[in-house]
Amino acid sequence: MTQFLPIYRGARLAAAICTCVLWAASPAHAETSTWATNEGGRMRLVVLPAAPDGTRQAALQIEPAPGWITYWREPGDSGIPPAVTISPDSPFQLEAMAFPVPKRIDDGPVHDIGYDAPVTLPLMLAGPPPGKDAKLTASAFIGLCNNICIPFQADFSLALPAGDEKADDGAEIVSTARALLPEQPSASFAVKEHALSPDMKQLRLVLALPEESAEAPQIIVTGPSGYAFMDHSATEAANGDLVVDMPIGKLPKNYKAAGKKWGVLVISGNRAMETTLAFD
Repeated sequence: MTQFLPIYRGARLAAAICTCVLWAASPAHAETSTWATNEGGRMRLVVLPAAPDGTRQAALQIEPAPGWITYWREPGDSGIPPAVTISPDSPFQLEAMAFPVPKRIDDGPVHDIGYDAPVTLPLMLAGPPPGKDAKLTASAFIGLCNNICIPFQADFSLALPAGDEKADDGAEIVSTARALLPEQPSASFAVKEHALSPDMKQLRLVLALPEESAEAPQIIVTGPSGYAFMDHSATEAANGDLVVDMPIGKLPKNYKAAGKKWGVLVISGNRAMETTLAFD
């Protein structure tokens, strides 16, 4: 049975006190759970066979229903970022969760960051080496929004028997998702310089962009957890670099940037690059 308390768009996450969906998925086969569903969409877990060191590539597949959206690691003005939690009694640990390139989704004064189409989040798990039966018990928690936002939690339990190395579509699901991740900085696509003003009200970036890009880039800077900045103005330098000035809104009280690292995602045409900004 599905239970939920809707959150209306524009409400801050701090106000999202809810009863979330709980759904236990029995495995369709050794590596892929069945779909957990609610009004706003569905999700499932895919786990590949173990590498010799016990690591496993995996993925959380999310399919919002038509007209619904789900969220990036920083959701913007409202929404819930995806989270995957491994049960303490499971012999696995979540090493990393990656995010394909999102989009800015504007709805009046609300500016979200996320996905309005199916998305697969690649995961990396550490666990027992091959040759031993294992069981993965995990939960996923996401937000799905239309006119309302529905917190959606699903519990997954997958049997991973020893010697289960058969090929299936799981490997293609994971490899396709990883191909959609932002690229690493390169000589032709990078943040060449960055500086935060002394009053921390403006961030300046100097970007090298791919030559084939004809449109103005989209830029998402993620500061302290829960803070994302997207608005900016830009001018082209004489050498072809793009100089970007980005207003920095309210930061946590008494926040100090020294020693901190922020994230930046730059989307230019059909390419995207993600890196970190380290502040001295």
